[in-house]
Amino acid sequence: MHPLSLSHMSIVSSLGAGQDATLDALRSGRGGLKPCSFETVTLDTHIGEVAGVDYIRLPPELAGYDCRNNRLAEMALHQDGFAEAVAAARERYGADRIGVFLGTSTSGILSAELAFRARDPQTGALPAAFSFATTHSTGSLADFVRCRLGLEGPAFVVSSACATTSKVFANAARMIATGLCDAAVVGGADSLCLTTLYGFHSLELVSPTPCRPFDAERSGVSLGEGAGFALLERTAPKPAPGTIHLLGAGESNDAHHMSTPHPEGLGARLAMERALASAGLRPEDIDYVNLHGTATTYGDAAEDQAITGLLGTRIPVSSTKGYTGHTLGAAGIVEAIISVLALRTGLIPGSPQTRTLDPALRSRYLQANENGRLDRVMTNSFGFGGSNSSLIFGWAA
Repeated sequence: MHPLSLSHMSIVSSLGAGQDATLDALRSGRGGLKPCSFETVTLDTHIGEVAGVDYIRLPPELAGYDCRNNRLAEMALHQDGFAEAVAAARERYGADRIGVFLGTSTSGILSAELAFRARDPQTGALPAAFSFATTHSTGSLADFVRCRLGLEGPAFVVSSACATTSKVFANAARMIATGLCDAAVVGGADSLCLTTLYGFHSLELVSPTPCRPFDAERSGVSLGEGAGFALLERTAPKPAPGTIHLLGAGESNDAHHMSTPHPEGLGARLAMERALASAGLRPEDIDYVNLHGTATTYGDAAEDQAITGLLGTRIPVSSTKGYTGHTLGAAGIVEAIISVLALRTGLIPGSPQTRTLDPALRSRYLQANENGRLDRVMTNSFGFGGSNSSLIFGWAA
């Protein structure tokens, strides 16, 4: 694929709002997971809840979009100068030449859960103020962001489980390559709700402790929430020093099981192989891999087989879910931004929650931070239903 410039980005997670807060947490080993006290949930688990979401207010003209998911998006749009960067791009390209390609899994489903509690006791009717289309619907995220940024280009939302906001990078690359737009806002948001927490608990996937990817005693995921955005643009003939490019993207599907990856990681490996091929790179060209690394027994083992089979055991890898929790549909964008921060700063994040590495796993998994020059990084996102996506970022040539 033709590289795209990643000119601006923003992030919100349980580590804090903005790139500086995220980097500070990674450098200091400060995680964002805490015992669950979300809403009325009574589960014995840890979660990565974003502070201050309940206090965010949307502009009056967009009040109909008010829900936890769009509040998270609002927070992220106004971090790191992102909205201002998009406004400048709008002046350069025109509002109708910038696409909006976002992802979410549960979207604003919390709004429907709360509305269900408040239904009419006689008729069962939901409150008149509840709007499915502008809150619960996955499409509401793209509608809201498009309106908030004053954009008029093509827009859609992808919902393919935990690969969602990674796959939108590939969607944007295709839309730009076909000439339908000159730039794209990609990313998305996913927020905590009771359906997610109790749903993963019913699947026996939720850990009672902060998650410990690749640990011999790992016991499941810690759920989180987050949002992030990136602005992708056509590359300049002579990129400025320090420009970062999206070099490659690979997608695949396991076609194996609805909630379990292929045990040998065949779908994961295929996504990574396709990302390398689209970037024109070899396995030895990758300097760090941000794993999907959920801390489930089968998920980590499958990814380890895919990594060692394709990339060997030399390349440092780690999962940052011990910091943020698994932000589900937002995991792709949150971890893509963390990977780009690693590229920019040379900080390769370790995984402080992981205490004793599983001896059956052979990857060079980092428990502590390392520092060094990075030229190209890969980030993996693998979702239920076998949807897989891998992205590669690197310095402009």
